[in-house]
Amino acid sequence: MQIYADENMPLVHEFFSQLGEVTTFDGRKVTAAQLSQADILLVRSVTPVGPMLLADNQQLRFVGTATIGTDHIDQAYLQRQNIAFSAAPGCNAQSVVEYVLSSMWCLAERYQWQLTDKTVGIVGVGNIGGRLARALNALGIPVLLCDPIRAAQEPDFPHTDFTTLCQQADIVSLHTPMQKQGPNATWHLFNDATLASLKPQCALINASRGGVIDNQALLAAQQQHRRPLVLDVWEQEPDILQALLPYCDIATAHIAGHSVEGKARGTEMLYQRCCELLGVTPEIALAALLPRPAVEKLQISANFGLPDVQSVARMLYDVRRDDALLRQHLQQHGFDWLRKSYPARREYSALQLVGQAVPAWLGQLGFNSQI
Repeated sequence: MQIYADENMPLVHEFFSQLGEVTTFDGRKVTAAQLSQADILLVRSVTPVGPMLLADNQQLRFVGTATIGTDHIDQAYLQRQNIAFSAAPGCNAQSVVEYVLSSMWCLAERYQWQLTDKTVGIVGVGNIGGRLARALNALGIPVLLCDPIRAAQEPDFPHTDFTTLCQQADIVSLHTPMQKQGPNATWHLFNDATLASLKPQCALINASRGGVIDNQALLAAQQQHRRPLVLDVWEQEPDILQALLPYCDIATAHIAGHSVEGKARGTEMLYQRCCELLGVTPEIALAALLPRPAVEKLQISANFGLPDVQSVARMLYDVRRDDALLRQHLQQHGFDWLRKSYPARREYSALQLVGQAVPAWLGQLGFNSQI
């Protein structure tokens, strides 16, 4: 069994070596010739998979992407070729939520906001958006939810239409997939008109897909009237619109989901799907492979409350580190180097909070709590 995997996929050898020979490749530069002998192909979002990439392969059985998004995969082509496919929905949802929370706390500090007085509009309420909504509810922050697909399928879903959300939200956080066509298209969902419909000081956070915002329109809008802005994803990555950087409060290199757990969880999900496809019993679990965290346990007292969460969270992750990395190294090393060289970052669950009265809502934020 020949297994070809993106070189930036963590723990791929540890998970897949029992299934066959693992060969890694550069996800942006891989060619059809390199993959001609692949039985299993494992990619990330930087590799478009379709007839061009698979032109020389006659034996491929499975394609997996260790990502939530699937817009880089020609699923119709794979289906016609009878090639099984799997993504990793939800693998890095917690990591992205922690990125957004850190960004909101940073903005609140910079602009002297009280977040409980702000209304957060969440556009796209799937694995990430839903988890973010639960976290914000735990923190006492009002939310508006916009997801027309869920609204059509779930009669009790508390949907706010997109136009209304844009008019009422004080912070908009984007978590929608990329869809270029159809009634629920999200490509350039934020353009000249929709950007102008936001409140003048409405903060915009994009940790979904770069093309959900027209970056040229965003630059023009920011030059005319600067609003608080957080961008983790960009159009035309890795050749991003660098003119936008001075207008961002937080700018990062598509790393919102790059926690140790988030990336490795995607690999594990593909491993489990491959085992199912091959009729093999999985023998490896992620918990046995994760490194021991630097800080494992924190004792908290009965006085611990909502104002203290930010301090504990920042001990694990502060988004300002990643903003500094991008601004310092983008010119010399490039966007992809920043992603490939991303320093280890653990999720809230790596830290166990213990005490006599650990608040139950800490679990809604993703912390590992024990009374």
